[in-house]
Amino acid sequence: MGWQQTFVMVKPDGVQRGLVGEVISRFERRGLRLVALRMVVMERDLARRHYGAHQDKAFFPDLLEYITSAPVVAMVWEGPGAIGLARAMLGPTDASQAPGGTLRGDYCMDIGFNLVHASDGSEAASREIALFFQPEELCSYRRDLEKWVMPRT
Repeated sequence: MGWQQTFVMVKPDGVQRGLVGEVISRFERRGLRLVALRMVVMERDLARRHYGAHQDKAFFPDLLEYITSAPVVAMVWEGPGAIGLARAMLGPTDASQAPGGTLRGDYCMDIGFNLVHASDGSEAASREIALFFQPEELCSYRRDLEKWVMPRT
């Protein structure tokens, strides 16, 4: 399990419901390190690029409408196995299948309002991070508590 960076985004429903702090808190408590954060209303062009893999699907127009309807909070988190950890913390995309203890299991009821996005692999993480952040916007630092959360790196 190598050191990784991953992209996580609180979607419009999460921002509107006041769950940004809960998402951040869970990631911090897990031991991941927040290295970038930005709140933005996504322009349609950015939304098309971010969700390009879904452009041929029937739900794509509704997805674009939803994701551009209100602010999102874009973040970069890092740590050992960060990509897999983030995905596990979210739970399945279909909230009705998400177990309690996951963000979606605890706060979501519908696949259309599933609170948060996380990169599904290292290529996606690199691409998504670059869509929202310039390299110089990623903060590199160490926290003293990390020696109590993860092995020395």
